[in-house]
Amino acid sequence: MADDELAPVHTRQQARDDGSTRAQLRDDGVRVSRGAYVSRSVPLSLHNACSALLAVLPAGVASSHRTAAALLGAPVPHGWPHEGCLPPGSYRLRRRRLLTHVRDLGPEDLTRRGSLPVTGGAQTWLDLAAVLPPPDLVAVGDALLRAGHLDPERLARRLARADGVRGVVRAREWAPLLTTESMSRPESVVRCLLIAGGLPHPPPQVEIHDRRGRVVAHSDLGWPRWRVAVEYEGRQHAERDRFGRDVDRYSLMAADGWLVVRYAAVHLRRPEVVVDRAARALRSRGATW
Repeated sequence: MADDELAPVHTRQQARDDGSTRAQLRDDGVRVSRGAYVSRSVPLSLHNACSALLAVLPAGVASSHRTAAALLGAPVPHGWPHEGCLPPGSYRLRRRRLLTHVRDLGPEDLTRRGSLPVTGGAQTWLDLAAVLPPPDLVAVGDALLRAGHLDPERLARRLARADGVRGVVRAREWAPLLTTESMSRPESVVRCLLIAGGLPHPPPQVEIHDRRGRVVAHSDLGWPRWRVAVEYEGRQHAERDRFGRDVDRYSLMAADGWLVVRYAAVHLRRPEVVVDRAARALRSRGATW
């Protein structure tokens, strides 16, 4: 090869065509899968890894499931294997770090993320309904809505023609509850746990008014009828300035008669605790359901 460096994403054949030796290919590139490399000169990002892998796969393969969700910015782990979908009748590829699914998809079911073919938001969410528990599924759906990759109309159309598709029952159950107003994965997870636990549906981003009717704060979730608010405390809440603002906000809530139930990451692993504490707070305010 000339003095030129290898392209950031390349195949073994491309490297050979450019005159690279086997040693140069080994030293410069990180092998993603057989014949597919990402140069060490660029980050081994999900997008670069997918670009390298798709370059050695047949036309018609699109990233799907968890891989598609991660490429679309949803809160899912995006390690290996790469998940992709193939049209019916295609040869089921067997390759390290690749998991393929057969899907009969139309143009509305596909999109692009940069140069990469990816299943669209509605198709991705439907696919994940078969493999994710409801809290994670709702968190992904909320994130796709916030990012504009999903909207209720497109999702309704996809679910309407999904009879018999694995996961469609769960998808149809939770689709009406997705919202753009949940600001983070933990907020979405807590909301789902409360609803799945049989509590009244808590609206997100509840306005807290003082006695003059002025908005003095917002809670992550809450039940205005009983003045019970739900807050999730992430690590960012421990920062000095944020901590002070939170203390001021909680004191304003309490001053105007709100009871605040606060959760942290440790509680998300104990759904029964999340439901029980919110239920007790509601009952202390006279709520029945």
